Amino acid sequence: MKYVIALDAGTTSVRAFVYDFLQKKFVYRAQQEVGQSFPHPGWVEQDADEIYFKSAYVLNDCLRFAGEGEVAGIGLTNQRETTVLWDRLTGEPVCPAISWQCRRTSDWCASLDAPTKELVRARTGLVPDAYFSASKICWDLEHVPAACRLLADGRLCAGTVDSYLLFKFTEGKSFVTDVTNASRTMLFNIHTLSWDDELLARFSIPRSILPEVRDSDARLGEISARGRVLPIAGLAGDQQAALVGQGCLHTGEGKITYGTGMFLLFSTGGRAVASSSGLLTTVGYRIGGKTAYALEGSAFHAGSGVQWLRDGLGIIPDAAATQQLAESVPDSGGAVFVPAFTGLGAPHWNAQARALFAGISRGTTRAHLVRAVLESIAYEARELVDCIRGDGVPVSCVRCDGGASANDFLMQFQADVLDVPVDRPQERESTALGAAMLCALSLGLADERSLIEYRGVGQVFRPDPRRRDAREEGYRAYLNAVRRALL
Repeated sequence: MKYVIALDAGTTSVRAFVYDFLQKKFVYRAQQEVGQSFPHPGWVEQDADEIYFKSAYVLNDCLRFAGEGEVAGIGLTNQRETTVLWDRLTGEPVCPAISWQCRRTSDWCASLDAPTKELVRARTGLVPDAYFSASKICWDLEHVPAACRLLADGRLCAGTVDSYLLFKFTEGKSFVTDVTNASRTMLFNIHTLSWDDELLARFSIPRSILPEVRDSDARLGEISARGRVLPIAGLAGDQQAALVGQGCLHTGEGKITYGTGMFLLFSTGGRAVASSSGLLTTVGYRIGGKTAYALEGSAFHAGSGVQWLRDGLGIIPDAAATQQLAESVPDSGGAVFVPAFTGLGAPHWNAQARALFAGISRGTTRAHLVRAVLESIAYEARELVDCIRGDGVPVSCVRCDGGASANDFLMQFQADVLDVPVDRPQERESTALGAAMLCALSLGLADERSLIEYRGVGQVFRPDPRRRDAREEGYRAYLNAVRRALL
């Protein structure tokens, strides 16, 4: 057997990839878009059934390509925090999935008393925020009568997208998640690696509705597909999967993923470092029975700003057009953008902040606006890297991945703003690669030492010292605009 399949259930699409161990690369991929709905301002929902059916479609497409007898197993990675409630008997969701982007529970989080907030921080490494799953489960239990009926009957399941897909793929035999996804729920003790009974009691969430927690390289179940039974092995939330796919297995190694949001993770090894800078302490992965922790900076919006330029304002035909437009002007013309469409994540954790443009004049053009949006992504990353440094973790290089990492202008600008090299891998699908590698580790097809060779180096963007003063001035302008957005 020479293939493993990586299934990546993302926020706006589900994708499946066939990884060939002989060629050490992905040789086939399938993709289906996944919809989102916005029933009220700040609310974001998804159809869990759609996520499942489209995941099954792309998975079958890859199995057709690979052929019978050639696939060793399937690895899984997923958007984190998005929460699904479903019927344990039928497998049917009882309400729309609440997206990680949804802010409907912001007031609930703000209303928590100080001892509870401190308990959350100490036990889970997180800050109480609508971003995480616990508040979403509580909201559903309060507002969805069908969920309460199922709970009373002992038939309710609650979990993140990974646990729902595993339940569906295994026909209810596997109700499991992994440590990385569990660590994003605000219910999981990252020190004992178990659901925290005190937090469950405070939030009135029964342990019985939550999945069993496994290691990232665990065997999770079996799926019957095209006449074969295949193991599902290896699981991590998308950002942690990217950490593995980027080969960041040692303390101080880190990556930035540029997706709908932007996520910076730096490994801190076997030590859970408590941040004093507004970052999160999270589980990076658990492989071979050993836990690695990470510091994470999560920006809610990055690529979504480019999507807004395309879909909301209609001033670009596609994301690829942003590079040429940004390079057509020497700078942003004083325009500064803060991408706080549904608030600001780390290090501010402010749900009320909203996006804004500042510094616009009659001379501002479409190209200036586009460039300002791209620059804002790099400035967000700079703010998070400064926090990492403030927590005592040295940063000498940053590995990058995600859709926007294909933009050469943005990556060079990022290197200049951070004043460190930005290393873009040969295989840019780091999240899928991480899922494939976790599957390979689980099945004994690879070991940790071999992970870095699968990544490969594509291009390294090095900072240009001649641009340092201009970049520092732009960064100060960005921070001033952030302060205005926080008012």
